[in-house]
Amino acid sequence: MTEAQITHDSKWVSEFLASRRSTRDFLATPVPQELIDQILTDALTAPSWSNTRPFKVAVATGEVKDRISVEFLARWEALAKIRQPGLKSKLRLIFSRYGLPTSNRRIIKKYAAELRPRALRVGKELYDHIGVERGDVTARNAQWANNYKFFGAPVEMFIFIHKSLHVFAASDAGLMMQNLMLSAHARGLGTCAQGAVNIWDDVIRQEFNISKDYRLLCGLALGYPSDAVVNTFGAHRIGVDELVIKPTRASK
Repeated sequence: MTEAQITHDSKWVSEFLASRRSTRDFLATPVPQELIDQILTDALTAPSWSNTRPFKVAVATGEVKDRISVEFLARWEALAKIRQPGLKSKLRLIFSRYGLPTSNRRIIKKYAAELRPRALRVGKELYDHIGVERGDVTARNAQWANNYKFFGAPVEMFIFIHKSLHVFAASDAGLMMQNLMLSAHARGLGTCAQGAVNIWDDVIRQEFNISKDYRLLCGLALGYPSDAVVNTFGAHRIGVDELVIKPTRASK
């Protein structure tokens, strides 16, 4: 391979990586099983801690996906009532406990001071992009509820990690998921990693035989992107200067 070819190929890779975006509105078009299998095969080419592959993927389609979605939406409706003024709805949730997280309860804690501005920025810019005003609680709740419809995706994947490897399992799962998302992107599919679905793992366990050794990390919606405005949104990306930790002493 010539130097010119290497330069061309490396530029293409950079442009391809930069072109990936989270998809938040999908067509109902089914994804063929052989395509799902190929994307998962590509995902498994990612490196792993001692090659342990400490993760599992539950692939929900059709009626299984729909049942999970219906239950998620019902629980979200119960949980969203906390946002409404008045004590009655809050007390009802506390006593019934229906809608409260059954897993990953720490996810509802506020972000650390260093990270919070980034989360606030992407939230504001996304909602501005789709025309949802900050004070419109009904519209904001409806938009959040789209998470539990999986944004209309025909495929929802739930990523589980083995509890014995802790953060290392999450790291491996992240590497695997990035391969998966890029493989899907290369084939004209869209994806959206979803932390919003990881608070009710019992709903997923009712549909899949999942070992208690595995804990739910997140969901991942997969399908063909629609031409909805929300899919033109591009989140702000930090620069290399914010990424790299500089040495305390200069090199000689």
